[in-house]
Amino acid sequence: MSNLFWLSDAQMARLKPFFPKSHGKPRVDDRRVLSGIIFINRNGLRWCDAPREYGPHKTLYNRWKRWSDKGVFAQIMAGLAAEGTETKTIMIDATYLKAHRTASSLRFEKGGRGRLIGRTKGGMNTKLHAITDAIGRPITFFMSAGQDSDYTGAAALLGELPNADWLIADRGYDADWFRDALKDKEITPCIPGRKARKATVKYDKRRYKRRNRIEIMFGRLKDWRRIATRYDRCPKVFLSAVALAATVLFWL
Repeated sequence: MSNLFWLSDAQMARLKPFFPKSHGKPRVDDRRVLSGIIFINRNGLRWCDAPREYGPHKTLYNRWKRWSDKGVFAQIMAGLAAEGTETKTIMIDATYLKAHRTASSLRFEKGGRGRLIGRTKGGMNTKLHAITDAIGRPITFFMSAGQDSDYTGAAALLGELPNADWLIADRGYDADWFRDALKDKEITPCIPGRKARKATVKYDKRRYKRRNRIEIMFGRLKDWRRIATRYDRCPKVFLSAVALAATVLFWL
């Protein structure tokens, strides 16, 4: 029995509205190419090792790189998430993703933009920050260097928070400025206080137990080998891999 991955007709019907328009010569079979791209990302293969059933590996790579540069995969995830998100309660958290040696050079690219990889106790890592809905489906992501604090992601994602009643986070997000920003958005924080706080912070302990859903989401993303280990040097391309995995796992 074949272990190859193929998108179904129903899945393709949901994806097609987000595809860029083809100019000039029609594109090669979208279903075959996208299925191959998903297979490569899920299994962490080199593009030249793509099974021949998906066609020439250069076609797969060229589509992957072109659509990643245009932000197509991120747009697909955002579009599908907007159709069915349950945002009465949202969650925020972050996780470390190990950078492979082929991606972990700390030299800067042209224009001064780094690769968003930093040195931590666990080696060279990228940090992935995420907002999820009430059942742990990712709504948006932000990527930073591994040594950056959770506050970095919280500040970056503040402007992208959907209208919600509650936000659940661990005590790593316990900061007065963050709580105040949430209250300005009329979102009630469900965040335990740091142990160093003099005054005890009250929070909904029963609601807080749901936070394991965002941790489960990160675990499922890391089942994709190209996510668990970052091979891509370009942050935008790697974030496209994360968005693609999230789309297939949670939104299709």
